[in-house]
Amino acid sequence: MAMQTGENEQALRKILDMTRLISIIILVIHFYYYCYAAFQQWHLVSGFSDKIMGNIYQTGLFSNFHKSKLFALGFLIISLIGAKGRKDEKLNYKTALAYIITGILIYFISGLSLYLEIELMLAAIAYMTITSIGFLLMLTGGTLLSRIIKNRLNSKDIFNKENETFPQEERLLENEYSINLPAKYHLKDKLRDSWINIINPFRGLLVSGTPGSGKSYFVIRHVITQHIRKKFTMFVYDFKFDDLTRIVYNTWLNYKHQYPKLPQFYVINFDDLTRTNRCNPLEPSGMSDITDASESARTILLGLNREWIKRQGDFFVESPINFLSAIIWYLRKYKDGEFCTLPHVIELMQVDYDDLFTLLRTEKEIEVLINPFVNAYLNNVMDQLEGQIASAKIAMARLSSPQLYYVLSGSDFTLDINNPDDPKIVCMGNNPQKIQIYGAVLSLYVNRLVKQVNQKNKQKSSLIFDEFPTIYLNNMDSLIATARSNKVATCLGIQDFSQLRKDYGREQADVIMNIVGNIVSGQVTGDTAKQLSERFGKIMQDRESLSINSVDTSISRSKQLESAVPPSKISGLSSGEFVGMVADDPDCKIELKTFHSEIINDHEALKKEQDNYVDIPVIRKVDNSMVQRNYLQIKKDIKDSIFAEKERLLNDIELSHLVIKK
Repeated sequence: MAMQTGENEQALRKILDMTRLISIIILVIHFYYYCYAAFQQWHLVSGFSDKIMGNIYQTGLFSNFHKSKLFALGFLIISLIGAKGRKDEKLNYKTALAYIITGILIYFISGLSLYLEIELMLAAIAYMTITSIGFLLMLTGGTLLSRIIKNRLNSKDIFNKENETFPQEERLLENEYSINLPAKYHLKDKLRDSWINIINPFRGLLVSGTPGSGKSYFVIRHVITQHIRKKFTMFVYDFKFDDLTRIVYNTWLNYKHQYPKLPQFYVINFDDLTRTNRCNPLEPSGMSDITDASESARTILLGLNREWIKRQGDFFVESPINFLSAIIWYLRKYKDGEFCTLPHVIELMQVDYDDLFTLLRTEKEIEVLINPFVNAYLNNVMDQLEGQIASAKIAMARLSSPQLYYVLSGSDFTLDINNPDDPKIVCMGNNPQKIQIYGAVLSLYVNRLVKQVNQKNKQKSSLIFDEFPTIYLNNMDSLIATARSNKVATCLGIQDFSQLRKDYGREQADVIMNIVGNIVSGQVTGDTAKQLSERFGKIMQDRESLSINSVDTSISRSKQLESAVPPSKISGLSSGEFVGMVADDPDCKIELKTFHSEIINDHEALKKEQDNYVDIPVIRKVDNSMVQRNYLQIKKDIKDSIFAEKERLLNDIELSHLVIKK
């Protein structure tokens, strides 16, 4: 290809100028020939010019009135074809064509002025003026055409939507554990059907999204219904009771006959005591050693004092935990756990130090735990003792409620939901207006449940946590990491990663976020959107750049790796629109793991299904007198135990020294 040098450009420009000059000369000759009489009166003719005109006439240029004008127009067009003007982005074809069309009409209609009944000289002047104006308009329009940018960038996709689309999984990949969500996605300018295939839910599922993004309606409800259809045992933490519980209960009613062994349905809630089962989270059979008591104590106190989560290891955090652990384990050992319930623990904590330490000293296994407290009390170091114990007593005293005592002291069922001999589906409801109190108690339930579920040789189970940060589950990352082999699927619903960091601390929150294999996210913003965008990776996208100079326009096209789903797009997702990434397993590889699609719900069918839901049945009739009797009985149990134990110690010479009297 020949190089475009400056000399070539200059030569081409001279040729174009010459062509334009020829066009003008032909037009002038046309004026001279057809307005000859006027030129005579102006004394602008001569024998020499007439001789030249005669020779030109012989060529046939003037055989027709418009012939010479057409030749002039032809040379003008040739001169404009190679013209290059300074480019202007504001120019368009409409303006240029308006000039050209107007010029052509004037250029050819101007001949009518020669037929006007006016003086010859005036008619000639009018004709030449009008024709020249038409000529100049055509010249101007042609010049504007050369300045228009012919290769414009694609301005239709101003948000780069088409360029950020990518292929997604369109196959339905289903197995006995999978969660499959039908969806639609855009690939360039086409809308295509797809499937979000969570084929390995045991690697953890994190569902995030701001309020109203559709977490429960588009994702969590399908996790519930599909897992019940596939005969999972289930635990559901229902933050806004009874939104999810109704779905669980009615789905269980429809599919319970398909289970090889019928699972029982249980509900825990603290607001409507007629529709709640009773369950003791400190069930003695579920506590095999003192570490279970320690974990329970840590869970309940960190649930009541969320700021302690970030201060674990501090003296004034660990001391109350040790103190509560000692009380729990004492009640576990006393009469083989007859009074090992959380209400009894709360009441025992509130008794006088003389009686409390007398009882605790009788249990050798907790001697190491209570020794610092007993010594501080015996040495009258009350400031230190109160600093160690008061925070635990004050926090636990907030749970001293007849309603809570009633639910926590019963034993309708145990928390081993995936026991093959006694499978269960359990829903536990919170109340957004009483998060701090109910959340701490439910955290204890969940902690004990997870401990019993995450064992070998059990049924497949599904743990679903709506608004997970509102409860505290210690070592959640360990559950996700180890429960996979025990067929425990975990689904965590959160609003934003920052919410998880606030309630669990940065380190543990980051571990939870990074260890989860499946992510489904609705609209989120800020750091959450950035972190998700980085996780989804990059795709090859087309890039165009426009360069304008005084002579020419150039467009460069290239391919570049850019974010498949940029943070701004995640921040602007509509309700029902989700982005995410799924995990596969060795038996079913998924190449297209990332998705950005709209989950399709059959709204009419779901509404019809919800309209046919039956309410959660009344489990037992409960009146206030029953609740109060239970409350007073627990207090009496502790008083009677203290009295009986002190009597036993005082009557035994070898043990009488354990009784503290100050």
